[in-house]
Amino acid sequence: MDYVSALVPPFVMAVLFIGVIRVMIKTQGGANKAKEDAAVDAAIARAESARQASPKSDG
Repeated sequence: MDYVSALVPPFVMAVLFIGVIRVMIKTQGGANKAKEDAAVDAAIARAESARQASPKSDG
């Protein structure tokens, strides 16, 4: 019975990992896709504007 107790933790972890991947795949797109895309676009725009606004020092 030692082999059963040795196989249970990896099996449980594999099942949980597959579950996490399935949730990630199922939640791609859908109703929140536009909101998520807008948030990413806003973050990129803020980063670009901050990069352009920072003074560049050319030695």
